[in-house]
Amino acid sequence: MLKKVTDLTKKALISAFGFLLVTVVFSQEIPSDEAVIAAGEATFKANCTQCHQIHKKVIGPALAGVYERRSIEWLNAWIRNSQALIASGDEDAIAIYEEYNRTQMTAYPFDDNQIMELLAYIQAETIKGPPVEEVAVAATGTAEGDSVSSSYLTAVIIILVVVLVLALIALVIAVNTLTKYLKEKKDLGEEEEELVNQSFDLMATLKSNSFLGLVVFVFTLIVLKTLIDGAFTIGVQTGYQPTQPIAFSHKIHAGQYEIDCQYCHTGVRKSKSANIPSPNICMNCHTQVKTESEEIQKIYAAIDYDPSTQTYGTNTKPIEWVRIHNLPDLAYFNHSQHVDVAEIECQTCHGPIEEMEVVYQYSNLTMGWCINCHRETDVNTKGNEYYNKLVKLHSERSKEPMKVEDIGGLECAKCHY
Repeated sequence: MLKKVTDLTKKALISAFGFLLVTVVFSQEIPSDEAVIAAGEATFKANCTQCHQIHKKVIGPALAGVYERRSIEWLNAWIRNSQALIASGDEDAIAIYEEYNRTQMTAYPFDDNQIMELLAYIQAETIKGPPVEEVAVAATGTAEGDSVSSSYLTAVIIILVVVLVLALIALVIAVNTLTKYLKEKKDLGEEEEELVNQSFDLMATLKSNSFLGLVVFVFTLIVLKTLIDGAFTIGVQTGYQPTQPIAFSHKIHAGQYEIDCQYCHTGVRKSKSANIPSPNICMNCHTQVKTESEEIQKIYAAIDYDPSTQTYGTNTKPIEWVRIHNLPDLAYFNHSQHVDVAEIECQTCHGPIEEMEVVYQYSNLTMGWCINCHRETDVNTKGNEYYNKLVKLHSERSKEPMKVEDIGGLECAKCHY
């Protein structure tokens, strides 16, 4: 009997200790450190933006103030495995599941620190409040920092031409006036009188060898410049914007709903290519969103999906996307090196992708363009011990930041081997 009491006492102590430990872990205050918030933002954008926004309901609920509506312990269980929490009979979990059309949330094996980082980011964005809509620039003006409009430059050129023509007319009038004055003088010498009385023969000038040589020279320069400019545009597709088989809008997905590029282009951090998203990635959202859309129906047809029964068939067919960005075969480019190691944003090369209804080639992607980038870009050495010795050697001979060209970024074999 005493042994049973002792065992029960031990179990009670262990349970109490476990409860105390959970309470200590999940009752801690949400951190407000900038580094923690930044880490939470990265995690949020890489995993959550396809279904959630902070201040707006999307596929899932808006997350502003979620740490006040639910306990951190409950949020931890929900994020890690929402289906297990629903299966346990939790009333709040079941209510959310039913409210959002029984959409299953992906289970994320985050540790406690990652969840606190997420909550820190959500708390910071909640305090900051919803974003203020940008004020549109008036059609008659330009935004501060914008480049001068083409119509303004055209007006400047027209004004300059008018000024030059007026100057030429003034010069002709001055010459005629001076000639008339000299003709009225009586004491001109023979040579001076011959100079004043000489007449301009336009046809003789046009037929002269000097004029013909000048015309041939100018014509040759224009032809050569045209040929050279044309040669430099071979293979350059800046502005190329083909019609795609499905009207996918980056403006809606990456802009309005702030879905991180890496959610769809899964290879961008770990491989040479960013890869074309699989239709299965589309279906993570579009089993629930806009099932009546004609473009969504094209996805359903490609993967042989029946939205009424939520079943898949076997009559699948590929979506024939049209490639937009295409480097020549002789050039090697690695996305992971630039995105994961150098932490270069997608917009650096692809432009304001979040504003594009239909994607087009923003940069010319020429060799000169790449070389200029390597000459101007600082190497991201922060927190990377690989660069410690290089940084030390560079600092001994230069006070300027270490550029990509300083670590071999202009070597031919980097891109051609």
